[in-house]
Amino acid sequence: MELTTELKSFYCDLHVHIGRTSEGQAVKISGSRELTFAGIAKEAAERKGLEMIGIIDSHSPGVLRDIQRSLESGEMTLAEGGGIAYRGTTIILGTEIEIREPGRKECHVLAYMPDVERMTDFSAWMSRYMRNVNLSSQRLYAPARELQDEIYGRGGILIPAHIFTPHKGLYGCAAERMADIFDLDRIAAVELGLSADSEMAGYLSELDDFTFLTNSDAHSLGKLGREYNVMALARPSFAELRLALERKEGRKVTANFGLNPRLGKYHRTYCGGCGSIIDEAYVTSERCQYCGSLKLVRGVFDRILDIADRKTPLVPANRPPYHYQVPLEFIPGLGKAKMNALLQAFGTEMNILHGCGEAEIASVVGVDLAAMIVRARSGILELSAGGGGTYGKVVQPGK
Repeated sequence: MELTTELKSFYCDLHVHIGRTSEGQAVKISGSRELTFAGIAKEAAERKGLEMIGIIDSHSPGVLRDIQRSLESGEMTLAEGGGIAYRGTTIILGTEIEIREPGRKECHVLAYMPDVERMTDFSAWMSRYMRNVNLSSQRLYAPARELQDEIYGRGGILIPAHIFTPHKGLYGCAAERMADIFDLDRIAAVELGLSADSEMAGYLSELDDFTFLTNSDAHSLGKLGREYNVMALARPSFAELRLALERKEGRKVTANFGLNPRLGKYHRTYCGGCGSIIDEAYVTSERCQYCGSLKLVRGVFDRILDIADRKTPLVPANRPPYHYQVPLEFIPGLGKAKMNALLQAFGTEMNILHGCGEAEIASVVGVDLAAMIVRARSGILELSAGGGGTYGKVVQPGK
């Protein structure tokens, strides 16, 4: 008699940067000093309630030393199926890499390895083609398909990062089709980025077969989980993640939770001359309708329409629901003290977002703020659009 593996739901954010090593060495220059390997693990497990976290920049030799120290001290252990276990949260070891094919602009990709040994070996290989392997998101001076060979040869997986953003997204600035750069059979999934959703991606038929991920790309502890995925897994591990991305044996991404694209900082076309976000009726113009400047940064939605091979978006049947959710930190009036009160009462942000009723929340922070939190997690707050590197905002009632 064959036993059926019981699958459970897990909250997963697979793109979090390292700011510094425990030795104080910079990794992600723009990242917070609090973003250490141990600091991220603690935030994910104790405050955010994320059960699987992808720590990007695990390739950095200083970070690898931190990982080894955490294992040797017993604070962390090896997870069954790959990854590092810490208090109910599994850490997946990843790295963000910049590539640039001849005649194209640069783009970023995410690579994940099953264990420390293979990440260490991959780091050594990258150091031969990278000017400073200690830092995050560095340019790799090797062809994209050779990179695929090296990743998959070590049992790893490759995921193009924030694919639509004008700042180093594959579709955003490097190519109109992913097949122009990569072997599509060795792409595990794609990361949508903060300014796109599943429906917007549905304008490109090339993406129909791929699993979509919504990750935070966090550069500070507070940003962990601002976008995340729910996955059906037997346990949080690298092996189970691979199955989920391949949609095999019942494992899969069951929901994407992300910012409404209007909150993304590259959603609409933006004028670098006067700072205006360009009205939809004028996005095909080469000049700003307000000041006449040619310094236009093409927004994600406008770029998608430029390269679309469909007139209307198609969302395949295998695509999980995409839920618009405003992160708690975006909510006007929810300051540090009230947020700490909520965490004291309910444990983690995931529990506040998914496990608590409006009346329970109101008993801690009041009726008005509770109503706004419920509207935020339902994606129905009024928003102003972001663009040109500036996030959109929640519009407060009556303003």
